[in-house]
Amino acid sequence: MGTAPDDLAGMGEFGFIAALARRLPQGSGVVLGPGDDAAVVAAPDSRVVVTVDVLVEGVHFRSDWAGPDDIGRRAAAASLADIAAMGARPTALVVGFAAPPSTPTAWALRVGDGLRDEAALVGASVVGGDVTSAAQVVLSVTALGDLEGRAPVTRSGARSGDIVALCGRLGWAAGGLAVLRRGFGSPRVLVEAYRRPEPPYAAGIAAAHAGATAMCDISDGLVADLGHMAQASGVVIDLDRSLVPVGEPLTDVAAAYGKNPIEWVLTGGDDHALVATFAADAKLPEGFVVIGGVRPTQGEPRVLVDGEPWSGPGGHTHFSG
Repeated sequence: MGTAPDDLAGMGEFGFIAALARRLPQGSGVVLGPGDDAAVVAAPDSRVVVTVDVLVEGVHFRSDWAGPDDIGRRAAAASLADIAAMGARPTALVVGFAAPPSTPTAWALRVGDGLRDEAALVGASVVGGDVTSAAQVVLSVTALGDLEGRAPVTRSGARSGDIVALCGRLGWAAGGLAVLRRGFGSPRVLVEAYRRPEPPYAAGIAAAHAGATAMCDISDGLVADLGHMAQASGVVIDLDRSLVPVGEPLTDVAAAYGKNPIEWVLTGGDDHALVATFAADAKLPEGFVVIGGVRPTQGEPRVLVDGEPWSGPGGHTHFSG
């Protein structure tokens, strides 16, 4: 049996798809996997939660900063975390992959391995997608989820008197990005947090069971994403800076770079922590810590930090130049 061609041009579209499909085991919720015009995924709830994230080389990742399996896992995590933030169980991924024809076959297949391995953490399968040629690598990942009979937890349910609670780490990916931008590879724990985030997937369902009134995934920054929640709910969300956890690796790197680590925590994205609001008397699920509260608005819904408007940018925004 011969070896695979060295690049995507030599392997061709259908050869690459076939090679990739052989590396993608299908879970019990998949009725029909890759190979037809479309896949079929079981939907026992009769409702399907759907989200999509697009990652572009040079904008969301750099191949000299992360390996192909890291890039695949990072792309999968962005969409899977959105499903978890709705209080749903991820079931499947559909992936659009574009790359230059000169892309090494082994590299492209390892991206698929990363997508597969991240999906496996939550029992989901990569069930299909599309591949095409492009000037740079682009990954479009659509995730599907099952609510399992629960109501979706949206951004619009926060109410005055609720508490705000966080599950997962924040600022680590931003710290890792700062390290990489300076040409360093350590502390490794921060660099790896940027390359391969670790969303608290199980916390989404746990929060839904605990009565979360609103929830979202932190992908663009805590202040920015809570700003969306405040707008959707028509409330003021007030963060207590002293309650927001700051990891020790962040403190050390920030001191070395002359930065305040709380800025990375409040505005750094890509860690995909979950933040939710709960009634004041709710029993928080394991892993959640209180970081603030919800107040009625007497004007524009917004986010405050220690009772004052946050003066800097709230996080990442696209098309900002």
